[in-house]
Amino acid sequence: MAVVLVAVGLLFTVKTKAAAFTGNGAPSGAHYNLNIIGVFKDKTALMDSNSGHRIFVPLTGKIKINLLPGTGFAVLDANGTDGNGATFSLPNPDPDNDGVTTYTVWARALGKPGGTSTTTPCAYLDGVEYCSTSNVVLVREKGKSSFTNVTSQLLYVYVDLDGDGVEERYPLFDPALQDYFWSYDNNGLKLAQFRFYMSE
Repeated sequence: MAVVLVAVGLLFTVKTKAAAFTGNGAPSGAHYNLNIIGVFKDKTALMDSNSGHRIFVPLTGKIKINLLPGTGFAVLDANGTDGNGATFSLPNPDPDNDGVTTYTVWARALGKPGGTSTTTPCAYLDGVEYCSTSNVVLVREKGKSSFTNVTSQLLYVYVDLDGDGVEERYPLFDPALQDYFWSYDNNGLKLAQFRFYMSE
């Protein structure tokens, strides 16, 4: 059984229609599928402007998946093994920062049992890196692998920027921070699968 462990962030809501769920735990309906594939050997092929739905990362180690705002979902650089990270484009999830997202994200661990990964949203302010206190931990265990809703953990950075001891919530691409990315720390997970469902 695949287990998804998540650090709980601040309260938020997700605007979705009442949806049926599939046997793997994900909602039914149209979605964008992103596979993050752990590989033993670095890739050498040019993978910029790549339209595939996958990103290659080292089987062990930490990389950046740089995030760019877009009108849809697209892998712009699939090679996360070449030292400069991968690049993924996705829409602004919460333009008003009211806790209501325009899409949801679901995740599960696949591949050979035993691997884990941690995905943490991060960004910069005046050259200083800030990473969220909330993240997504995927654990691949034996048996069936099911999706879990990871919207709040993946689309927001929870951090105390003003130093008042209270964390603020910043959705991806909020102008308070710059150069958003996911810090992907892999420990033997061969396949992390993320699904993005637009809200209605």
